[in-house]
Amino acid sequence: MKKFRKYLCAVLTGAMMFSMAACGSDNKSTTAASGGAATEAATTSGKVIKVGVVNNPPSESGYREANVKDMEKVFSKDNGYELKTAYSLKNDEQLQAAQGFITEGVDYLLVSAAETTGWDEVLKKAKEAGVKVYIFDRKIDVSEDLYEAMVVSDMAKEGDAAVQWLLDQNLPEYNVIHIQGAMASDAQIGRTGALDKQFESGKMKKVVQQTATWDEAEAKKIVESVINSGEDFNVIYAENDGMAKGAVAALDEAGITHGVDGKVIVMGFDCNKWALRELLAKKWNYDGQCSPFQAQIISDLIKSGKAPESKIIINEEKFFDAKTITQEDIDTYGLGD
Repeated sequence: MKKFRKYLCAVLTGAMMFSMAACGSDNKSTTAASGGAATEAATTSGKVIKVGVVNNPPSESGYREANVKDMEKVFSKDNGYELKTAYSLKNDEQLQAAQGFITEGVDYLLVSAAETTGWDEVLKKAKEAGVKVYIFDRKIDVSEDLYEAMVVSDMAKEGDAAVQWLLDQNLPEYNVIHIQGAMASDAQIGRTGALDKQFESGKMKKVVQQTATWDEAEAKKIVESVINSGEDFNVIYAENDGMAKGAVAALDEAGITHGVDGKVIVMGFDCNKWALRELLAKKWNYDGQCSPFQAQIISDLIKSGKAPESKIIINEEKFFDAKTITQEDIDTYGLGD
């Protein structure tokens, strides 16, 4: 993050050209190039399209790594783009990076926000500067006139589907360890909402509800703490696969069974291939899909030069149950290796 701040400092002091060499940093703000066919927009105008992407870092999760790779593949030099990227889990740093891209004169600003709020002023400045904005991955709370489209997952629907699946298991009681993602992110809000309703109704008991900020090691610590307290639990609802993996590591060390026919139901989100293999082996019970592939949809919209029919474009998604998942499901829908 020290190097990221060097980049921000360079922007704020008036540096109009963005490169790693100029800033003397590798703050993960880069110009990416990879293979692909040239876009119609680039070939007909002969103009390179400048795109600034503000995103969460690829180290956040397997989902995010796939998302970042997809952006770099689609918005490549060979496809007629000049891609600049900035990564942070902090909303204020993302906002400063977005302002930097606007100052540099990008044609398009793409944002996956760390938090759902606080973006109004920066996006107003983008509009004033003639920079078109696409929101991807996560929704943010801004006026519709400040962006071209939101290409996102329905995080609330993901939460509803997961909780309904859990209710359908008809457990005699629900004692839940709830491990949350980064607070105030769209993913956390959506995946938490449906479960909170069950806690409030009394149908499920909240053993603990705590953020691990998408981190496997932190999730492991949360579960270890509950185990050491002696409090009973039979469900782990982790808001991404990495945190579910950390939770399971704590169970294994304590000799607590989990998965199909185990003592503890394990639930994750994102559908990494390694996580879906845990379902196939019946060591986990549930995984909710969250598609990381929004880049091509946005590129197609840029290429068309037309406004989309709807400003909100929702990725179609599934969920998987350990009792019914197949190897074909893993091969078709799994992320990564």
